[in-house]
Amino acid sequence: MNEVRMKNNQANCFIKPFAINRRRFLYTASASLAYAVLGAYGADLVNRKPRRVGLIGAGWYGKSDLWRLIQVAPVEVVSICDPDKKLLAGAVEMASQRQESKRSPRAYTDYREMLKEKDLDIVLVGSPDHWHALHGIAAIEAGADVYLQKPTSADVLEGEAILAAARKHGRVVQVGTQRKSTPHLIEVKKQIVDAGLLGKIGHVDMCCYYPMRANGNPPVEPVPEFFDYDLWTGPAPLRPFDGMPHVRWWRTFMEYGNGIMGDMCVHTLDTVRWMLGLGWPTRISSFGGIFVQKEGKSNISDTQTATFEYPGLSVVWQHRTWGNPPDPDYPWALFIHGEKGVLKASTMRADFIPNDSKAQTLHFECLFEREQFPEDLKEKDIELNAAPATRRHMLDFLAAIDHRSRPIADIEQGHISTASCILANLAMKVGRPVAYDARKRELVGDAKANALLRRNYRRPWKHPAP
Repeated sequence: MNEVRMKNNQANCFIKPFAINRRRFLYTASASLAYAVLGAYGADLVNRKPRRVGLIGAGWYGKSDLWRLIQVAPVEVVSICDPDKKLLAGAVEMASQRQESKRSPRAYTDYREMLKEKDLDIVLVGSPDHWHALHGIAAIEAGADVYLQKPTSADVLEGEAILAAARKHGRVVQVGTQRKSTPHLIEVKKQIVDAGLLGKIGHVDMCCYYPMRANGNPPVEPVPEFFDYDLWTGPAPLRPFDGMPHVRWWRTFMEYGNGIMGDMCVHTLDTVRWMLGLGWPTRISSFGGIFVQKEGKSNISDTQTATFEYPGLSVVWQHRTWGNPPDPDYPWALFIHGEKGVLKASTMRADFIPNDSKAQTLHFECLFEREQFPEDLKEKDIELNAAPATRRHMLDFLAAIDHRSRPIADIEQGHISTASCILANLAMKVGRPVAYDARKRELVGDAKANALLRRNYRRPWKHPAP
């Protein structure tokens, strides 16, 4: 069997650097995005007045998104918000060093105080999942376009509410499902899926076997004075404080999110839907629980399978936070099975393996931009493989703002992917399949399960769904 290796760092066209206010910005794009996103628009950015930007959530990925935006466009970081004053001060200092003006952004612990200024063109939402919808809606109502980290919501009706707000106010909302802007996956979609090399597609497997479920038993302790735990918790239940939750500890509790289903499946399901042109599943079922890792405080499932049904197609997710992955090269991945072969794809690589032993296999490698953006190598906790995708995702977001158009990861698509994963958890909880009617915003023929579409909010916070 012959193999053709597609090295995206060679196949991509590189756009010549522009000088903007004495700072060197390098715009790179995959062949399929270069024309659609940059083109004349890239030249447009050269003399553009910097957009005014605010960040809500100054943790790991909030800052990562902000630094990627600064790398690709002239912006002025006006304000940063986080209920952790130490984290906030560090982000403000880093922003002042990275932006051209060298000004220090205003610092806020309460997002409402930040947004009431109504002086922001763009708001990046990088807060924990239980805040995404409220922060996003508030930013939209303050007149900003929004880059919203996935998932779009913590319950289904929150997602409906942020979608409605975006449409009502005419704001652009780009969801951080940046696989749609990942160079090698764009090529995979074009060269394998769209080209018909798979033939008739009848099944998709998705998986995550990362040992990412925190499972400790830290003791309850006093809340440090620099951290507003009540404000950080917001509408979620107020758990006994057992350490700084925003250092990824929150992800292990259903009070704040939807477990690995809502964290990792949302990416792969969104990618599958994009590649295959899928909308809402017709029916969703799921089974799982805490089967192995029972010793810690964590209440998210350590083992779960979910099936998303489409006409003539089943899309199946499985995660385990223990044991080893069946395919060590693809621990978090999707596998599209067609009559002519199988496509394996992840954030790091992709392989097309045809059924015909005489046909060529195709291998795709992740694009890194270490030479083009050497500052990436010095950034703490950066995902080097994801940085090129996020830069392209930001460029697509900016182009949509300029043209008042829908971005590639528009809020509606992010909502479908998010809500589908939330519904899988709901199906697991009630022990039966569910079918969601997006027009009526209800589960078909299941009045009892409908009550689970909306989470109970802690007072005085109010759920945004009508």
